Amino acid sequence: MPTHVDAVVVGAGPNGLVAAIELARAGLEVLVIEAADTPGGGVRTAELTRPGFRHDVCSGVHPLAVAAEALRDLPLREHGLEWVHAPLCVAHPLDDAPAAALTHSLAESAASLGEDAAAWTSLMRPFIERWDDLAYDLLRPLRVPRRPLLAARFGLHALRPASSLARSRFRTPRARALFAGLAAHGMLPLEDRATAAIGLVLGIAAHVGGWPVPRGGAGALTAALVRVLEAYGGRIECGRRVRRLDELPPARAVLLDLTAGPALEVAGDRFPGRFRGRLERIRPGAAAFKVDYALSAPIPWRDEACRRAMVVHVGGRLEEVAAAERAVAAGSVADAPFLLVSQPSLFDPTRAPGGAHTAWAYAHVPNGFSGDITDRIEAQLERFAPGFRDVVLERAVLTPAWLERHNPNLTGGDINGGAPDLRQTLLRPAGRWDPYGTPVDHIYLCSSATPPGGGVHGMCGLNAARVALRRSFGRGRNAGSS
Repeated sequence: MPTHVDAVVVGAGPNGLVAAIELARAGLEVLVIEAADTPGGGVRTAELTRPGFRHDVCSGVHPLAVAAEALRDLPLREHGLEWVHAPLCVAHPLDDAPAAALTHSLAESAASLGEDAAAWTSLMRPFIERWDDLAYDLLRPLRVPRRPLLAARFGLHALRPASSLARSRFRTPRARALFAGLAAHGMLPLEDRATAAIGLVLGIAAHVGGWPVPRGGAGALTAALVRVLEAYGGRIECGRRVRRLDELPPARAVLLDLTAGPALEVAGDRFPGRFRGRLERIRPGAAAFKVDYALSAPIPWRDEACRRAMVVHVGGRLEEVAAAERAVAAGSVADAPFLLVSQPSLFDPTRAPGGAHTAWAYAHVPNGFSGDITDRIEAQLERFAPGFRDVVLERAVLTPAWLERHNPNLTGGDINGGAPDLRQTLLRPAGRWDPYGTPVDHIYLCSSATPPGGGVHGMCGLNAARVALRRSFGRGRNAGSS
């Protein structure tokens, strides 16, 4: 390990790598230290079932990676990344009606919703046309908006419960179900305030940049980020777990791509008691229970639209999706859980050998859930894809405990760095005006525990690096400034 560097980043997830790149682009000597044997955090690809079947270990589909500036503006294509798009971003099948479809095209999406076409268009168009302005405020810490009228217009919709917005805005079960499925990505009851924001952002992102996957697997995104970092002179060391800050080389700035619990383990003895207490009180979010599949044939969806979609939301009508998410918040799992399903091998043949396929499905479960809901997941799949079990060659079950062992940042299986409810989203992680800085001048947080929170977008890392450049190196502008 070097005797001295300008900046150390602990953790090589997408936020840590983006932070390191931003610092290295400023001409600083940057070292990234990663506990795992490979970089990536939740953005890795592995043969979880059989040789030649490449599965995305955690994140798989990346709408915000192509819609947010942190990753969108990096030269990732020049370093080997190729995005793959499907004809449809999302399909949401129903038992008694054609599936709702979300595509890159606003007009096509609206047309698929029949009598709700105008309602979908009027809801989405104002924000699609001014996405860069809106994203500038949404993906940074809470500040006076740069475009206050646009932010206010968004807020009128976004601060509502998703179930309320869907019922008041749309008449048909298809449109209501489509919006419910988008909002359910937040892993919160759809009756909670501001869950509409999640549905809006993911719907807008589809129309702005699509819902793509990296060719070859999510790990290809990490590989491209590492190559960009190295091109700017940054270095990365894997297989080295940092347990105390004393183990790091002297540096003018230390950025922790660690959620609250791991950050306290590494740096808690440096933080004053009040700050430690605030991190300790962060409420964890619901967990993911994921099953990866090696398949002999494509999933036999009943509705053809599902065979053309990168992601299929399996959960039925709005009322069923809402009931499933309420059950999780109450500490249980519905008999018919809401599922997110993807079969990337339909659009990227590098994922499986010789005509076979890979797929994944995950449901939301209470944090730290220790049961097995594989049967419930597969019953939901059989409901909309009769004969699904007949094409399963092998499955790998990733429980919340497995996810946390794989990546200690995923406390109890929480993939969002803390529950993304309204309060924690606005005040994460500790209710400070500068959410990336800490009471120790040279220590910063850059993980999903900071704004804007979970998802593969890199904005937590970019924002934190810009704060560190200003505070520790006297360069650049603070995150959120104009």
